Amino acid sequence: MDAQASTASHPAEKWSPSPDASDIVKSIHAMLHPRNIVLVGATDKPGNYAERIWNNLIKYCYEGGLFPVNAKRETIWGVPCYKDFASLPEKPDHVLVLVPARFAVQVIRDAAAAGARSATIVTSGFSELQDEDSQRLAVELKEAVRETGLAVTGPNCLGNLSAGEKLFTNIDDRIVTMEAGPVAIVGQSGAIVMAIRQTLEDRGVGVGYMVTTGNETGLETPDLMTYFAADPSIRVIVVYLEGVRNTKVFREACKAARAAGKPVIALKLGASEGGRAAAMAHTGALAGSIETFDAISTREGVIRVRGLDELIETTECFVHADPPKGNRLAAVSLSGGKRGLLIDAFYSAGLNFAPLSPNATAQLAQMLGPGSIVGNPLDAGFAAVVDPSVYIKSIKIMIDDPDTDIVIIDAELPKAPHELRERNLRLVNEMAGAANKPVVYISAMSIGFTEFTKALRKSLPNVAVMQGLDRAVGAIKSLLEYSSLRKEVPDIVSSSKASARAVLEKTLKGANGAAALDEVASKKLLKAYGIPVSKEEIAQTAAEAMKIAKKIGFPVVAKVVSADILHKSDIGGVVLNLNSAAEVKKAFNDITARVKKIKSKPKLEGILIAQQVKADLELVVGASLDAEMGPVVLFGTGGVDIELMKDVALAGAPLDEAEAKQLIAKTKAGVKMKGYRGKPALHEPSAVKALVGLSNLMADAGNRIASIDVNPFLINSKVGVAVDGLIVLNNAAASKAAGH
Repeated sequence: MDAQASTASHPAEKWSPSPDASDIVKSIHAMLHPRNIVLVGATDKPGNYAERIWNNLIKYCYEGGLFPVNAKRETIWGVPCYKDFASLPEKPDHVLVLVPARFAVQVIRDAAAAGARSATIVTSGFSELQDEDSQRLAVELKEAVRETGLAVTGPNCLGNLSAGEKLFTNIDDRIVTMEAGPVAIVGQSGAIVMAIRQTLEDRGVGVGYMVTTGNETGLETPDLMTYFAADPSIRVIVVYLEGVRNTKVFREACKAARAAGKPVIALKLGASEGGRAAAMAHTGALAGSIETFDAISTREGVIRVRGLDELIETTECFVHADPPKGNRLAAVSLSGGKRGLLIDAFYSAGLNFAPLSPNATAQLAQMLGPGSIVGNPLDAGFAAVVDPSVYIKSIKIMIDDPDTDIVIIDAELPKAPHELRERNLRLVNEMAGAANKPVVYISAMSIGFTEFTKALRKSLPNVAVMQGLDRAVGAIKSLLEYSSLRKEVPDIVSSSKASARAVLEKTLKGANGAAALDEVASKKLLKAYGIPVSKEEIAQTAAEAMKIAKKIGFPVVAKVVSADILHKSDIGGVVLNLNSAAEVKKAFNDITARVKKIKSKPKLEGILIAQQVKADLELVVGASLDAEMGPVVLFGTGGVDIELMKDVALAGAPLDEAEAKQLIAKTKAGVKMKGYRGKPALHEPSAVKALVGLSNLMADAGNRIASIDVNPFLINSKVGVAVDGLIVLNNAAASKAAGH
C-alpha cells in the first residue's frame, strides 16, 4: 500500500491518547496539555527568561493555573508568589525550571514528589559545556529524570507551543497566531525551531505544536515524533536534528509516522565536519556521517532537506498538496522563457513532463491558436494574456486531463489588491478543491509576503504556494517519492547461521584486545558468513610459499599478514602476477625485508599466498559502525581508485537480498554489472551474497566491530571473490591507532 498524507481534519473535541497508548505518548500529552504551569525561579528582572515566558502565557490567554515560585518573594507580576511546591493551591502539573543549573536537579526531584507530571528545564550549563562540574551535573540530572519518571524536555531549551491550549512557554516575543494548524515542529535548537515556526506562520501555515528539546536529558526528538504521529490534529512532522542518540527509537518513530501517513521533514546538522563539531558543542550530540543518516532514514520515509528555505517550501508543499497518484507532471505558464526554466529545473532533478492526452491537446490547440506552445509544459501565450477566461479554461483542461497527476502553475501571489489576479486565484482554488490531484503555484523567485499576501494566501487552502523554482522542484520531487513509498516497511533481522555466530564469538574472543584482525582471521570470519574468498594459505618460509603456490596454481599473489599493518600496499606488502616458484620466493623475501625496515616493528604473522582471480570489475563491499546511526553496509566501485571514483552507496544493516539488489542498483558499478556497452553481465548473486553476509556480521557483532573493508571484491561473469579483507575492532586499541 502506498503512503498517503493524513487528511484527517482537526477534531471538534480535544483528543486524548487511548488507554493502551504508550507511557511516552501519555506523558507528552500531559506536558502539552497541562492543568497548570509552575514557574520555579520566577524573577521580574527586565528581559529575563522567566518574565518573558510569563508575559507570553498571559498575552495568549493560557486558561490553566499559573503559579510563580520564588522563596524570596511574596508577590510578583501582580499575583501571589509561592515559596515552594507545598504552598501551591493545587498539585503542580507542568513545571518550568528557571533556576541556576546547580539547583535544577533538586527542583526535578521535588516536582515529582509533589505530583507534577512533566517539566521543561530552560536552564543551561550541563552537557553542552565540557568542564567537569557541568558534566557531573548532567549525569546527576539524568539520574533524577530517570528515577522520578518525569516527562522532561531540556535542559538548555527554550520552551514549547501548544496552540490548542493557548500555551506558549517560550521566550520568543514575536507574534504567534495560535492557530492549531496541521504542522508539529520539534528540535534540539530553540532558535532554529522558533525561526521555522515564525516563517511557516508568515506563509499561512498553522503550527499546532512546537517543542524545543535542548540537550535531551529526558525526552528526545523521536519521542515527540511518536506523539505527533498519534495525534490526529497533526499531518506533517518537522524535525531539526543535531544528533540521533538512539537509532532504534528514531526508526520506530519514523515507522509510526509513516504508518499514520504523516511525512517527516528533517533538517539534519552534520553534513560537514564543522557541522558535526557544532552539534557536539551545542547540545553534546554525537553526530555521524550525513550519508549514513540518509541511507537509514530514507528507508524509513524521512525527507531530509538541506536548508531552512528548502524545509519551508517542502512543508508548504506537503501541507497543501496530497501525494499524487502517479508522477505525471503538468505545468501551465504564460511565458515561453518561464516554460523553458520549468523544463530545465524539473529535468535536472530527474523529473519529466508527461504527454497530454489527445483530447486535452486538441482542446488547447483549438482555443489558444498562434502565440502559444501547446504541449507540456503549456505556454498559454497571447490568447490567455488578453482573455482571462482562456487562461482559466487552460488550467481547467490540464487539471481535468486524466493523463496528468499533478498540475503546476507558474505564477506568484500579488503583494497588493489586484482584482483580476485575486479572482483567478480563487477560481483555481475552487477547481483544486474539486480535483483528485494536487495543484501547485510556483513563483520562480522568492518574493516576500506582505500582510495582504498573507491574508490572501490563507483564503486559498486547496493549493500549495511555493517560492523559488529550485526549492519548489525539490519539494515536489519529495512529494512524488513519498507517494511511492510503502506505508509499512518490514523489519529485517540477521539471517546468519548459528555456526557463523560461533565463529564470530571465537574470533573476537581470540583477538586479545588487538586493534584489528589480520587478513587470515578476517577472511575466515567472512567465509563463515557466506562471503566467497580466494584460495589461499599462509607461509612462514620461502620454501613453504613456493609449495603453496604450486598447489593453488599460478598466477598467485603474495601479501603481508600482520594485524599491525592495516594498509598493506602502502609499505609494498602486496606483490601481484607471480607466475613461477622463483618469483614467489623473491616476493616472499622482498616483503619480509620491507617489514623488518619499518620503525614501529610490526609483528609479522607470515606471508599469504593467494589465488590471483581474473576479474572484469573491482568492487568494494564494506561495513562500518556509525557513531550515530549504528551499523551500515557499503557497495560500489573499488580498487585503488575508490576515493577518486566516489561511486559508493550505503544501506542500514542488516539487509535482505531485495535491499542488497536495490543498493547495487544505486551505483555506476551496478550499471556495469548489468552488462555495459555490449559486455557480458557480471555475477550479481555473488555481490548480493557478500552484502547480506556483511550486514549479518555487523548486526551480530553489535558494537564490537568498527569497520569491515573488502577491497577489492573481484567479480566476473561466473563468480565474485573477496581477495582482501580487513576487520577493525571497536575497542581501545583501535581508537588509539586511529588517534582518538
